[in-house]
Amino acid sequence: MTETPLQGGPDATYFRYLEAGDWRIQKCTGCGTHVFQPRVMCPACAGDAFDWVAPSGGGTVYSTTIIRRRPERGGDYNVALIDLAEGVRMMSRVEGLAPDMVAIGLPVTARLVDDDGAKIVVFDPTGETS
Repeated sequence: MTETPLQGGPDATYFRYLEAGDWRIQKCTGCGTHVFQPRVMCPACAGDAFDWVAPSGGGTVYSTTIIRRRPERGGDYNVALIDLAEGVRMMSRVEGLAPDMVAIGLPVTARLVDDDGAKIVVFDPTGETS
């Protein structure tokens, strides 16, 4: 769906979709490149027209780190860079595994969750883990 970004730019449009429970990323109408983080100009062709498309949800962990917290503050968690099947990379976290079990190359699948009153994209392991 082609849409003019709301006041606040493409980030506002991205978060409006999330709040509606609909995860979307940009796809350049000029060259077909998927784009994330939301932008006003395509990094591949400098075009300025985008469709907002639903990603497949599939991805692979590109990088991961463990954030250490005291147990009373929620315990340790991971922060991961995920390469989506559409060719873009996003920062998120992998749930359903201990933080030290999240590994580079791990296949993951996205889902939306409520986090302190806002919807965010997190990932779960797909298939077997070792």
